[in-house]
Parts: sequence; C-alpha cells; structure tokens
Amino acid sequence: MLKIAWSPLYSHPLPEGHRFPMEKYNLLPEQLLYEGTIREENLFTPLMLEDKWLLNTHEPTYVDRLKGLELSKPEIRKTGFPLSKELVDREIHIMDGSVEACMYALEFRCAMNIAGGTHHAFTDKGEGFCLLNDIAVSANYLLDRGFAKQVLVIDLDVHQGNGTAQIFNSKPQVFTFSMHGASNYPLQKENSDLDIGLPDGIGDDKYLEILDNYLSPLIDNVQPDFLIYQCGVDVLESDKLGRLGLSLEGCKARDRFVLELAEKNHIPIMCCMGGGYSEKLSHILEAHANTYRLAQEIFF
Repeated sequence: MLKIAWSPLYSHPLPEGHRFPMEKYNLLPEQLLYEGTIREENLFTPLMLEDKWLLNTHEPTYVDRLKGLELSKPEIRKTGFPLSKELVDREIHIMDGSVEACMYALEFRCAMNIAGGTHHAFTDKGEGFCLLNDIAVSANYLLDRGFAKQVLVIDLDVHQGNGTAQIFNSKPQVFTFSMHGASNYPLQKENSDLDIGLPDGIGDDKYLEILDNYLSPLIDNVQPDFLIYQCGVDVLESDKLGRLGLSLEGCKARDRFVLELAEKNHIPIMCCMGGGYSEKLSHILEAHANTYRLAQEIFF
C-alpha cells in the first residue's frame, strides 16, 4: 500500500498575499481522494519527531532558538515565514512525516510526504521557506538506525538543495545529487556531490536527456540502498520562480523516470514534495498529483 504522510497542520495560515501556496497541502489530498488515486487508509498522520532526531542533524543552539522563537529578524526574514510556535510545530511534524514515510518505504518500496523537501535548511539556520531539513533528518535516521548504509538524495527541485549539500559535505554515506536552475536561487550555491546547473528555458526533451545521462550511472556508481526524492514542481514553464521550461507532461515524465529507476533497481524510495509556484494553483496540484498517480501505477 502507498503510505502518505499528511496532517491538517501542513496548511499553516499565512498573511494575505503571501507568495507561498500553503493551500496546496489541503487541496492535494482532497484531489487524490476525490479521483480515487488514494483512499483514506493510504494517509497517516505524523506526530512531533523526537528532539534527538532533530539534533542528529541540526545544531542544538539553533534548535533551541527556533523552538524558543528567539531567531533574529534577519534570520526570520530569510526563512520567508512569520515565526510562531504553530509554524515550528508544523515543521517538526513534517520531519516526522518524512521519517515515517522512509520506514513505510522500506516495507512497501515507495512512500511519500505531502509536504517536506525542505532542502534549504542548514545545520544552523533556515532559509527559503525551510526551517528544518527533512531530507537530512530522514537520511541520518536511516543510517543511524541501521536501515540503510548508502543513501542517494535525488533533488530535482528548480532550486539547488544547498542546505542538504552543506549538511552532508563530509558524510560519504549520503550522496547528494542536485539538478537545478543554474541562475536561480540560491545565488551562492553549496557543493553537492554532483550538481547539474541547467540553463533558463530548458524544455522537456533536453531536460530528460540530461537526467538520464547523469542519474542512471549514479545508481550503478553510488550503489544506494535507499533513495530520497525531492520532486519539486517548480520546474514547470508556468512557475513564477522557476525559469525552466517543462510542461506538465515533461514533469510527469521526469517523475516516471525516477520512480521506474527505483523500482527496476529494487531500491526503496521516499518522495517529498518540494516547491511549486505557478500562477494557477491547478497547475501545481496537477503536477504534484501526477507523482502520486505514477507511484500507484509503478509500485502498486
């Protein structure tokens, strides 16, 4: 069964006019249930992840300041969200959602988190709508519990996974692969194990060709026993923050390629959603929904 982390807490109220499409976290499961892609039993509710697993990735001082709502105004501004206890609780639930989804992926081969993909959170700071890094927290959880020996992070959000790269810059048990817009945020990139910077406006065919050229050999070279897939849909041509040129079908083909690669190589995969900022919310929802439809088709 495809298990999916979701909580009402994921859709956190933001000031009117805020550019982050928080409402997608309620609308996406509603759409998937309505069309019959999933049933209620596919969804599970994450809890507050234990502090020890946050501290396994993030600096204790940062976690304490975050939970104590003691970040400075510049630090809060870099995250893009007004800081509150409810926001921090939301983030910690998202962390648990990804960790638990990893455990379900070990059982069912594939599992997902409706939120997550918070790849801009560093060990000691947050930025770009990310306060804590669920990708890193999950990878470290798997490694420390002995559920994995080699994790491959596949980050296909339009923005480089700079926080994930920083967290794992000296941990060979996690290989970080980021394929992103070369001229997009963040302006100051970190060094992933493999970074592929893409030109503005790249279309479906060239994008998929590059992905195949790099990701297929990585599976053979890295020999991962677990995959974490950040499948942001801000690669769409319609995305306000993206600058790339993928169609909805191209984004779906990207997800199909990754999921089929995992299935063919018998590697468990956890998918976390990442960004999406198209003017029409329907484009964001359709692109995200395609990932779930494909997971059901390929694995179940």
